[in-house]
Amino acid sequence: MEQKQTINFGAGPAKLPQSVLLQAQKELLSYNGIGVSVLEMSHRSADFNKILDKTEGLMRELLNIPENYKVMFLQGGGSGQFSAVPLNLIGLKEDRCADYVVTGTWSEKAAKEAGKYGKVNIVHPKLDSYTKIPDPSSWTLNPSASYVYYCCNETVHGVEYNFRPETNGVVLVSDMSSNFLSRPVDVSKFGLIFAGAQKNVGCAGVTVVIVREDLLGHALKECPIVLDYKVQAAMNSLYNTPPCFSIYIMGLVLEWIKNNGGSAAMETLNKQKSSMIYDIINASNGFYECPVDVTCRSRMNVPFRVGKKEGDEALEKEFLAGASKRGMISLKGHRLVKPTCTLSLLLY
Repeated sequence: MEQKQTINFGAGPAKLPQSVLLQAQKELLSYNGIGVSVLEMSHRSADFNKILDKTEGLMRELLNIPENYKVMFLQGGGSGQFSAVPLNLIGLKEDRCADYVVTGTWSEKAAKEAGKYGKVNIVHPKLDSYTKIPDPSSWTLNPSASYVYYCCNETVHGVEYNFRPETNGVVLVSDMSSNFLSRPVDVSKFGLIFAGAQKNVGCAGVTVVIVREDLLGHALKECPIVLDYKVQAAMNSLYNTPPCFSIYIMGLVLEWIKNNGGSAAMETLNKQKSSMIYDIINASNGFYECPVDVTCRSRMNVPFRVGKKEGDEALEKEFLAGASKRGMISLKGHRLVKPTCTLSLLLY
């Protein structure tokens, strides 16, 4: 039977390379000819340890991660890290405070969660809408902050940083869930990076945490042990049963990225894809409208309206119906954006 061709613009879980899916299919019943599926493989086995080591090795190679950083494969998604970051880092300094740059839904949620464990300073005036990044000259950073936190690509609102914030020596933390490995990153400039795999580097279930070693061991006493970075790092992500199959899939995706030119090639590809969409929007004489400031439009997520700036609901329904007939799925905007008829192209 001929396979239906579908173009998936899903927000995550997102599209995986065809070769990765075929490799997983081939090895599903018997990984590497051992007669056991990764789905039923013991996480304490030598075979899974090879998968874990290979995945970490590829991650270190692709991002050129320095030796004084730990790489962990955890559970709980990005939302779990909204809690884990302050639980592990807000106690770095006795004031128990942290600076947050809030430019969208996800950094807003992270700041709210961090407020349970210490004082949170939003470094800029509250934004009327999440369509731009406040000029860093307007930020009021606290030199006594334990860390500065930002989300470098806000998936819901389509806002992406094209610069790395200057923190004047304070630990920099970044949620890179939606543009992880979409471009080269100097890991040494960050104290901590985390990213859910399900956008660019795998399937749902595993979250990557990259943390500088000197930041381990400062968890608050109320930090749950499964969220304690020092414990997880010491146990090589095996304190509890890890998401084995998700780690395996991530390894296959990382291998695909390596074989296709690494993060620099991914950056070129993402620029090409997003430029095609923005060029159409810009040339449409207002028929398509993207609300995001041109200086910080995301290469990964393109929110837009049809018909006019506020959107024409009838035209947008027609657009979605036409897209569906052409095999395009998951074009409806994020459920957290109101009104819900806002459209979005996710280019993972």
